[in-house]
Amino acid sequence: MSAVAENLFINVEVDDSAAGDPAIVTKLVDACPVDIFAAGEGGALEIVTGNLDECVLCNLCIAAAPEGTVRVIKLYE
Repeated sequence: MSAVAENLFINVEVDDSAAGDPAIVTKLVDACPVDIFAAGEGGALEIVTGNLDECVLCNLCIAAAPEGTVRVIKLYE
């Protein structure tokens, strides 16, 4: 997994294939209502760690990317 970020409540993991594809990165940026994803230099994915704990577990990022390339992992029960 390329882009990995950890915080108190969730982890987000995005495969290299999705994190390096500017078209998928744009979809992730557009899909997330709490701005966890951003397009970095050259269109590569950046995870905005300061926004991770704002995740509402809507799964819009999972739906926006190819199957199995984005994982949102809850760190609590």
